[in-house]
Amino acid sequence: METEEQGCVAAWWDMVLRNLRSIPQRCAALGRKITAQYNSFRSKSLKEHIFPPLMDMLVYFNFFKAPFLVDLKDPELKIPHTVNFYIKVEPGVILGIWHTVPSFRGEDAKGKDRCWYEAALHDGNPIIVYLHGSAEHRAASHRLKLVKVLSDGGFHILSVDYRGFGDSTGTPTEEGLTVDAIYVYEWTKARSGNTPVCLWGHSLGTGVVTNAARVLEEKGSPVDAIVLEAPFTNMWDASINYPLLKLCV
Repeated sequence: METEEQGCVAAWWDMVLRNLRSIPQRCAALGRKITAQYNSFRSKSLKEHIFPPLMDMLVYFNFFKAPFLVDLKDPELKIPHTVNFYIKVEPGVILGIWHTVPSFRGEDAKGKDRCWYEAALHDGNPIIVYLHGSAEHRAASHRLKLVKVLSDGGFHILSVDYRGFGDSTGTPTEEGLTVDAIYVYEWTKARSGNTPVCLWGHSLGTGVVTNAARVLEEKGSPVDAIVLEAPFTNMWDASINYPLLKLCV
């Protein structure tokens, strides 16, 4: 006859076996829940998961205005045959831009004013509107090195500081940066005749360039050319490799 102790042991083993048999189903259910939560997270904008002002700060980093103590109104201190000028995009938004002519025109450019530089856009040499990445401004050393290389290659370069960057006024937003790029592109096309104009974007600027190119295509004025330097697919993927965003994701 089964003792009370044996009955308790049998009941305990029966419970253990039932739980063991249910593990695959429980794991599958847990996996489905995790997948659903992950897909829900991926389907939302990163801004929905992070306090928006903090996210904007980390994306644009425009408050970091290095190099410091640089007079953006006097580019010749940093790069030759270059003029500084400003254009008004909309009320409250004025962009600072450096126009560097091809280096072989350097002697011609000495002592010339903005009007001469603007007229030079019509000289037949290809033009690049350079849209930089996050942080710093148009006088950053790595940007100047690229501009010098392009200038030596025979290009005009318009180095643009978006709204909120450098000495440009306004506050950066995705839509605002796209508006800036389109405005500068159309401003340049209106002064360059048949000379091709290329939108060149680096890092953050690649997103600006693709947005601007799409809008211009929809308007029936496709961009002559685009260059995407260090592009990204979306903000989620960019955050995986961006050290500051890793802290928040």
